[in-house]
Amino acid sequence: MVAALELYLDTDATRRIRVLWDALESEGVQSMRSLLEQRHRPHVSLAVAPRFDPERVAAALRGTVVAAPLRLSFQHAGQFVGRVLWLGPTPTAELLAHHARVHGRLAEAGIGLVEHYQPGRWVPHCTLSMRVPNALMAAAVRRCLEMLPLEATVVGAALTDHARGLSLPLP
Repeated sequence: MVAALELYLDTDATRRIRVLWDALESEGVQSMRSLLEQRHRPHVSLAVAPRFDPERVAAALRGTVVAAPLRLSFQHAGQFVGRVLWLGPTPTAELLAHHARVHGRLAEAGIGLVEHYQPGRWVPHCTLSMRVPNALMAAAVRRCLEMLPLEATVVGAALTDHARGLSLPLP
């Protein structure tokens, strides 16, 4: 498992993604709803590491509003290698600048992060399923496209490490 800085979405967007999770489950696709005893929350991860020291992260981000009230416009569905299905927000200049600012603060503090979440490599996304069976991918993508576009506002953030039961709210 990994640790992440997660951005949380407003109530309506969260509800719509949970409805999509349910639709995927009804098609035989294990969604994020099934993970972590159904405690998983729709989010976009800004940074990921194998493990975080919460005190170091909090100190590095002191004075930074991680939960900036960004507007996100989810316009597409995508797939990562390994059958990971996700919804993607348009990577606006504001979103990319916020991501770079958070990463800059963490890098200055010497906090190591997963390479594919680094500025210039990051693909902003909200994961829907970690393992869509190949035979069900087309139907799963079709379900995603049926509910797009999805407009959302970031309303919260947390440092999480679900393997350790950690969820530390961030400003």
